[in-house]
Amino acid sequence: MTEEDKIENQNNTNIDELNDICDECKKTDESVTQNLILTGFKICKSCKISKTIFPI
Repeated sequence: MTEEDKIENQNNTNIDELNDICDECKKTDESVTQNLILTGFKICKSCKISKTIFPI
């Protein structure tokens, strides 16, 4: 595997992380990327609120 293949593969995995799909409810929402940047978790706004209120 050449260096260019490694860089291209890494870029593809980074794009897959920013796909706006929540890990909890599997819905697409723009707040997923925002929460990923702010907190490091891929969850939507409604899942974040529910996890805050009911942390179990």
